[in-house]
Amino acid sequence: MKYFIIAGEASGDLHGSNLVREICQFDSRAEIQGWGGDLMQGAGVKVLKHYRELAFMGFAEVLLNLRTILRNLELCKEQIKSFNPDVVILVDYPGFNLRMARFAHESGFRVHYYISPQIWAWKQSRIEIIRKHVHRMMVILPFEKPFYENLGYHVDFVGHPLLDAISQNYSFDRGTDNRPIVALLPGSRKQEISAMLPLMVATAQKFPDHRFVIAAAPSIQKEYYDSFNAQGLIEVVYGNTYGLLSSARAALVTSGTATLETALFRVPQVVCYRGNPISYHIARWLVKVKYISLVNLVMDSECVTELIQHKLNLENLEMELRNILSDSSERSKMMHDYNRLIEMLGGNGASKRAASIIVSDLSGLAGTK
Repeated sequence: MKYFIIAGEASGDLHGSNLVREICQFDSRAEIQGWGGDLMQGAGVKVLKHYRELAFMGFAEVLLNLRTILRNLELCKEQIKSFNPDVVILVDYPGFNLRMARFAHESGFRVHYYISPQIWAWKQSRIEIIRKHVHRMMVILPFEKPFYENLGYHVDFVGHPLLDAISQNYSFDRGTDNRPIVALLPGSRKQEISAMLPLMVATAQKFPDHRFVIAAAPSIQKEYYDSFNAQGLIEVVYGNTYGLLSSARAALVTSGTATLETALFRVPQVVCYRGNPISYHIARWLVKVKYISLVNLVMDSECVTELIQHKLNLENLEMELRNILSDSSERSKMMHDYNRLIEMLGGNGASKRAASIIVSDLSGLAGTK
């Protein structure tokens, strides 16, 4: 069978590469082309365009690069037509991929979507595009299945691929410093880091008996982190976020996928978020969710404390961090909740289950021809 797969971000490259490896286990003659990154290429995909060329974030940047984005859409369409795959597999990246879903379906190609757009948070109207143009949707969060089915659209819950990603053995070199580690995950963009890191550094000053370590974003230079860390209280580590989490006693985490990664390593955490007040209130108006962390969204309760906007201050952050660093009832409850969370996420094997659905679906179609 021939597969064309599209991933437009680093996370999509990771999950896409694991999916491709499992597809090849089911279909030894698989021929795979697509858009992605180094990991997908290493898994056997002929990568026609790297995701680094697609990273346009924010309304203004999208407008400034509109011509490039439109050219990319046309290029991808031409490549799909030329390859003539049995299926087009879309991995997350909804702004681009939902357009490709419409094109692929209208051009007669089967469309599978792995890792749903977060239409449960906003842009629920996208269900119409999905219903019309996506043949199979594979979701990774347990509440997404009933959400979609309440909208009259069947999806397959395959579990969360992060469970596979963290199942390896990771380590962190402590050197001669054996103080308990507090991991800092202040975000991946400079705007987030500039809002979160000064407060995290100020918090570190209150805990001289602990070792504070930043899990650095690969796109951010060390000098930028150092500009907020004049006293040298905090270390910066690149390329070993999972090793750091595997050794951490607690973590301060900017909202996002990092909150779920931290929970899967069973590290008690405080979720931090502070944005531009106007942008924040617009986002709260548009985004229809009770929580900002994936942990709390999946559990549908506040398992981890979320310090948002005015609640994110030095006094609150110090208090919450002390609670989870000590052997408190709050720490014990969080660890218990993490165990339930991992059960709810479906266990290991998300990539294998998704690959099985894709290959079986194509095999069934081939049998009817």
